[in-house]
Amino acid sequence: MAHGHHHHVDPEAGDRRVFAAIAVNMGLTVVQIVGGIISGSLALVADALHNFSDAISLVIAFGARKIARRPRDAEMTFGYGRVEVVAALINYTTLIVIGLYLVYEAAMRFAEPQDVEGWVIVVIAGIALVVDTATALLTYAMSRSSVNIRAAFLHNMADALGSVAVIVAGTLILLYNWRLIDPIVTLMIAGYILWQSFREIGPVVRILMLGSPPEIETEAVLDTVRGIDDVTGIHHAHLWQMDEHRAALDAHIVIAEGRWKDADAIKARVKTALSDQFDIEHTTLEMECARHACEAPSEFGGRGHEEERHG
Repeated sequence: MAHGHHHHVDPEAGDRRVFAAIAVNMGLTVVQIVGGIISGSLALVADALHNFSDAISLVIAFGARKIARRPRDAEMTFGYGRVEVVAALINYTTLIVIGLYLVYEAAMRFAEPQDVEGWVIVVIAGIALVVDTATALLTYAMSRSSVNIRAAFLHNMADALGSVAVIVAGTLILLYNWRLIDPIVTLMIAGYILWQSFREIGPVVRILMLGSPPEIETEAVLDTVRGIDDVTGIHHAHLWQMDEHRAALDAHIVIAEGRWKDADAIKARVKTALSDQFDIEHTTLEMECARHACEAPSEFGGRGHEEERHG
């Protein structure tokens, strides 16, 4: 089982990068909205809206990073790390809403094309491209090890590509007065936003739904435990992601008859195997003697299915 290698950025340095990215995105949003209104370009306003969502996504990401570093307490015994997953869900959901809104606005422009000032579009979109690229570079290193920052990073990458598309649209309007390119480019931006968002939101939802880690085969984990000397069974197993980088396992382990005196040693062997082979560090194991093990246990979850229905 290959383990992930995460590239960490010093938290304080990371905070400064995210704060700088927020500042430049807020300034750019104002410039783009004003330029879009002056030029009459829907694509530029679309890019501005998406850029504003970049700034908001970075604010959410910044807040989540701060909260995630709080120590465990009586209210949050697992700690606050999962708040970054919640932040990512908010950001991807926002991106989907923005993408759908842009599709609607572009459809309206196809029905009623409007005059667009190409020069204003090209100049402002050029400035936006520089800012978006700089912002993406500020958050790139952190995006590789954080689903939270990755969501904000994808906001910026989509916006940088959107700026390129807007520059192309402005140039075509200048050269050929092709006004329909504006809603066409808007649809392209919206399509990219929706594609990226739907692709990335699935793993985030999986973590929040307590799904098993996608890179770990649950049956392989159970087979590994069954293969350990003096273990005759495993049931009531729960394998889930505590956050983006940490997996956990709760399970009942059945010890062979006559080996109860070795229960602690067997538990240690199970924990070592799970750590070495699957990088599962957080394990809660209930040891059972084979003679007194649960009756008709379910492989996953708690009680058996019949008891769940009638209990």
